[in-house]
Order: sequence, then structure tokens, then C-alpha cells
Amino acid sequence: MTRDQIKKTVCDTIDKNRCEIIKIGEDILKRPELGFKEEETSKFIREVFDSLGLKFIDNLAITGIKAQSYGKSHSLKVAIIGEMDAVICPAHPYADPATGAAHSCGHNAQIASMLGAAIGLVAGGAMSEVDGDVAFMAVPAEEFVELEYREKLQSQGRIKFFGGKQELIRLGAFDDIDMAMMVHSQANTPDKKVFLEGGSSGFIGKTVHYKGKEAHAGGAPYEGINALNAAMISLMSIHALRETFKDEDHIRVHPIITKGGDLVNIVPADVRMETYVRGKTVDAVIAANKKVNRALEAGAYAIGAEVEIKEFPGYLPLNQDLFMSKIFEDNIKHFVGEKNIVKGIDMIGSTDIGDLSAIIPVIQPTIGGFQGAAHSREFKIVDPEMAYIIPAKAMSMTVVDLLFDGAEKGTKIKSNFRPLFTKESYLDMWEKVLLANKK
Repeated sequence: MTRDQIKKTVCDTIDKNRCEIIKIGEDILKRPELGFKEEETSKFIREVFDSLGLKFIDNLAITGIKAQSYGKSHSLKVAIIGEMDAVICPAHPYADPATGAAHSCGHNAQIASMLGAAIGLVAGGAMSEVDGDVAFMAVPAEEFVELEYREKLQSQGRIKFFGGKQELIRLGAFDDIDMAMMVHSQANTPDKKVFLEGGSSGFIGKTVHYKGKEAHAGGAPYEGINALNAAMISLMSIHALRETFKDEDHIRVHPIITKGGDLVNIVPADVRMETYVRGKTVDAVIAANKKVNRALEAGAYAIGAEVEIKEFPGYLPLNQDLFMSKIFEDNIKHFVGEKNIVKGIDMIGSTDIGDLSAIIPVIQPTIGGFQGAAHSREFKIVDPEMAYIIPAKAMSMTVVDLLFDGAEKGTKIKSNFRPLFTKESYLDMWEKVLLANKK
């Protein structure tokens, strides 16, 4: 078959399975699970892979799965990625009543479009026509949340990194992958729009533990050391720093108090916080992080409390491969029109696909069809065709382009790519960053 004939067959197969693909997304929407806890989602995905006859490796980073399909030759391997985890948003209409987890970031659509691409390429017979292999990867824990829970997993030796893709990099799941793609929702964008070539912020994550001294809050508060006051002073100190952050560095610091004390009539002696320090570059993050740590320590010093700051590898900024983006653009424009393609708008948020983009060529276009702010109760899919089906088609067609005719285009992209890190130097970098910040 010609390249265009393969693409048509793939798209026709996706169309024939349209209802099933949408149902996959809607079923996952109704069973949200938090990172490294995506047991039901993982089971569901394994069943889809089984139905396609795909062999897979599971239990990667606890819940992750990697299925593979092989072409007529094996020049390159392209990964199509979907993220399994939800966020906590108890007010969302599809929130889990027990955990508060909700798919108010659209990861259910990612999984559906990844599986939709698998249906198109595998059931459509495309793999026997291309010169390369495809890995379909369901990845846990993109949302960097529940830091104390993940710290426990880390202490148990079950994970080292708090992000799913970071952990899969460490475990070697990407060692045989030459390039990767995925899509993400574009919040507050109900129209058929596509955003390409945008970057994202990097960050360092941290937990903060203020230790004071208990006393009766009414009878003898002067006998205590109020750890909550230490935390409040540190928060105001961080606010005072904001004017020192340069606009071009895109610094964002957004702490929360996860424990404010034990009882209302006891001077708080055990107060805990979590925060990120985000920025556009690694250097900007490191510089801002030192300032934030001074503020956190200042709160403890002012009250006479103790403070323990623990830092964890966050995510690197996202750098999308422009050549892959162009191939994706040429495919998706047939469904949305050129006027609805927007380029170069960065998101201030962070994602662990940024870490992967420092090692291999990566794209993560963001896709319309979603209404409401991300991570909010209003977030929902309003255009299932745009959220589920069109990305599945565009990613499948992009795979065909990358692997057709001796994988010519994919090979060129791989040869032109200049990684920021090898896997080994990437892992070493995070170790050095964290050691430097502990000094």
C-alpha cells in the first residue's frame, strides 16, 4: 500500500471503532484513580491490549504498562503515550466519593486516544506495512501530588522518582524508544483547536515539616512553640519574594498546608506543607528555590521552631521536537483546518514528558474539545470527536509518516536530534541538583 492508503485504512478502522474508543474514555472518566494507585485503570487497559492480541509488560512503576507491535522491519521504535492518573477535585461530578479523585485534567482522553491509535494501527493492518515498531505506553503518576504518600513509596523502595515517566526512564522502559508522542487537553478550549510547539515549566518539589512544642492553647499558650505561626510567617516571606522573580523566568511558588495542627485547643506543634518551585529553566528554578528555602527557614527561626525541608526531583521544562510537530501538524490539519492550529504558546504548568524530551525527540500537542478550567469542577469534554477520535487518527498517521519507506523521516529526526542528557547523565543531574540544594 502507499503511504496515503495506509493512513486511510488506519482512519477508517478508527472510525469503525469510534463508539468503542469513546466508551473507553468515558469508562475511565468514571473510575478516576490517583498516581501510582491506578489499579482498575491498568486492568482495563490490559484487557484492551489483550483484545488486540498485543503482548505487554505490566507493573512498570507499580501500575504502568508497555505493549508493543512490530513492523515488517525494525529500524525505529516510536512510543505513543497516555497518562492514567487523576487529580483530587472532590466537587467534580465524576469524582470518586471515597478519594476525591477526578479526571479534571483529561487524562482519560489521553488513554482513549492512545488506545484508539493502537486500534487503528494494529487492527487496521498498518504495522505490516511500515519499517519500524510501536510501543503503546500507559504511564502512571504524571500529576506530582500526594508527596508524603510518594515519599513512603520511596522509602519502601517501590519508586525513586515521584513522576511516572521519570520512574520509567530510570527503570529502562524507554531505553529502546527512539521518539515519543502524546496529546494533552487544552483547558477552556471547546473548539476544534490544536496547540503545537509550546514549552512548559520545570520545577523542584518539596515537603516542609515545622516542629514546635505543644501547650494548652487557652490555659498556657506561652509554654508552647507555635509551628503554625512559623509556617504562616514563611508563607508571607515567600509572598514578599515574588517581586524579586523576573518575569521572563516564569517563577511560580504555590505552597499548601497539608496539616495545620492536631486539635484546636493545643498549640500546633506538627505542621506540614507541600510546594513546588516552578520556572522556565533549570537555572531559574534553582535560584528561586534557594530564596524559598531561606523564607521557609526564616519562619522557623522567628518563632523558635524547627523545620525539616525535603526536596524531590520535579520535572524538566518541555522542549518539543519541531520536525515531529510539523509532521503531526500536516496530519491533524485535515481534521481541524490550518486556521485552528496555534504555535508556540507555552504552558506555565509542568509535565514529566519534559524530562523525556531532554533525552529523545518528543511532542505533546494540546487539543481542544474541553470546557472549563483544568483541575476544576467545571472541566469536561464537550466534543468527543476532538478529544478522543481526532488525536487517535493524527497520532496514527504521524506514526505512518515516521516509519514509512525505510523509516526515512523518523531516522532523519533521530539523527538531527541533540539530546540534553543521556539516561545516565539525566539521573546523575537530578542527584547533583538535590545534593546542591541540601547544602
